[in-house]
Amino acid sequence: MNYEDLKILDELRKNGSITEEEYQREKQKVFDSTERSSRRSKQELLGLGENSYLALMHLSQLAGYLIFGVGFIAPLILWLINKDNNERVNVQGKEIINFIISMVLYALISTVLCIILIGFVMLVALAVIQIVCAVMAAIKANNGEDYVYPLTIRFLK
Repeated sequence: MNYEDLKILDELRKNGSITEEEYQREKQKVFDSTERSSRRSKQELLGLGENSYLALMHLSQLAGYLIFGVGFIAPLILWLINKDNNERVNVQGKEIINFIISMVLYALISTVLCIILIGFVMLVALAVIQIVCAVMAAIKANNGEDYVYPLTIRFLK
């Protein structure tokens, strides 16, 4: 809300420069513009509250278990469309992308190690770690807390 505009309007009314009708009309315009801007900020997060949007970002990486590549593309898109509008989206988006890239690197190393059989165990462990961490991150995000993924190489800072 723009308190300065309301102060100026009040002074003009007290000085007799504007009538009570003009004051009420202009005051309503100030309130309407504030309401529009708050609605606009909610729309910037796809109609979701900040915490719900962040939880969706964290859980979207699990879509890669259903359709190859979506687990990287979905959180990337969610991050890119709102990273400039919301600082928490920017910070957590970088955290998610760093985690996904780290998991892909670990999976590639595990795939090579499948030659000596330990890679199979590592691939299963990585899948469990990713699922558990994504769910924990979504729960924390929905509670308004930031989550720092373990085993993450910081590519994006």
